[in-house]
Amino acid sequence: MAKLWQKNYTLDSMMEHFTVRNDYIYDQELVLSDLIGSAAHAKGLGRIGILSGDEVSSLLSGLEEIAEARKGGAFPITLADEDCHTAIEGYLTDKLGDTGKKIHTGRSRNDQVQTALRIYMREAALKLSSAALGFASSLMRLAKENEDVPMPGRTHMQIAMPSSVALWALSFAEETMEEVSMLLDFGKVLDQSPLGSAASYGVTLPLDREYTASLMGFERVQNNVLYANNSRGKFEAMFLDHAEYLALTVSKLAQDLMLFTLPEFGYFSLPRELCTGSSIMPQKKNPDGLELARSSTAIISSCSMRVKSIIKALPSGYNRDFQDTKEPLIEGYRSTEELLLIMDEMVSKLEVHPDRLIAACTPELYATDRVMEKVLSGGNFRDSYKDVGLNLDKVEGEDPVSSLRKRTSIGTAGNLGIEKDERWLAALESACSERIARLSGVYQALVPGISEVIL
Repeated sequence: MAKLWQKNYTLDSMMEHFTVRNDYIYDQELVLSDLIGSAAHAKGLGRIGILSGDEVSSLLSGLEEIAEARKGGAFPITLADEDCHTAIEGYLTDKLGDTGKKIHTGRSRNDQVQTALRIYMREAALKLSSAALGFASSLMRLAKENEDVPMPGRTHMQIAMPSSVALWALSFAEETMEEVSMLLDFGKVLDQSPLGSAASYGVTLPLDREYTASLMGFERVQNNVLYANNSRGKFEAMFLDHAEYLALTVSKLAQDLMLFTLPEFGYFSLPRELCTGSSIMPQKKNPDGLELARSSTAIISSCSMRVKSIIKALPSGYNRDFQDTKEPLIEGYRSTEELLLIMDEMVSKLEVHPDRLIAACTPELYATDRVMEKVLSGGNFRDSYKDVGLNLDKVEGEDPVSSLRKRTSIGTAGNLGIEKDERWLAALESACSERIARLSGVYQALVPGISEVIL
């Protein structure tokens, strides 16, 4: 099909490559989201009399055919298409003639892209939440299975105070669940429809924006049409910030695992099938996955910064610069999801070595405990601290498991609150599942069969 903006000249081929870039490649990801938006728009045009009932039905059938093709891995987007939006309209026009040419009435490619991206991010937020909750669940399982296994706590990477495998694992589980909570809350920001804003200023047709928003499962309309445009890139950056928070948590865990699986430590062992080898040293079993988890975090962080750098000085209204926010959005999302899934598998197959962990609990680990004993016997903290510090050679070890049980404050190794964390996890899983089920029903009503592949 000719480009949506085609006039009485042919675009220079070098300019075509420069302006399209890899956009058509990343648009493979947006086909299904655009089908949802286009179906709602077609019904909206029918509601105000721009399309007849038969025309709406024909368009919906055509959109459903594209969905079926995508399920089978077909309907590719090419450079000549520029993007999925042109490809979809081209298919409808080839199939339905003049009816296909009416699908774009009342919208610009800008609010069409915005709507597809908003739907895409809404689903991406739920998919990331699901992956993160699976990761948190594996960490919680690791904690429950090793609740009484001691582990040296460290500060500045040096021996510090008694801790446990469970305390360590739950710290990452709780951090992840906190980030999922924030991501689900951010879903409320995404839950507003930009459709009908056109090229930032609306159109003279009496579009029922509330109706089309409800058809797509949005809670509300993004009211101001210029704000709907100006939020492009900003919402993507917000989404990527949340992805970055998740990645930062994973990166710290990866670093810990690289340290604690060293032969010199031997606290844990990584599964062989998740390690690679050396091309020259036959004995090597390398934690490449953990190292790449660290570098993936840098990639995800850069995606957020790329989007912010693109939008930071743009004037109001649509600017073509927005196109270049699509690649980092999709790359950042996909990288984060993959990172969470591989680290979930890493944690679920981690082997714990209690003997090495207990042996690592050397007497110096209990120096602070000796200070607290003196305080409980009537001494003041500062003199007790000094006395123990000047006589570290006299600090004796103790049974590390018994030491854990002395810690009774909420959230410490002897009072972890695992049951509370399990309830928190269950509530987040339920919230995520409910949203997915609701949207699945919405999508099924608009384009039958699409919910099987979009969610």
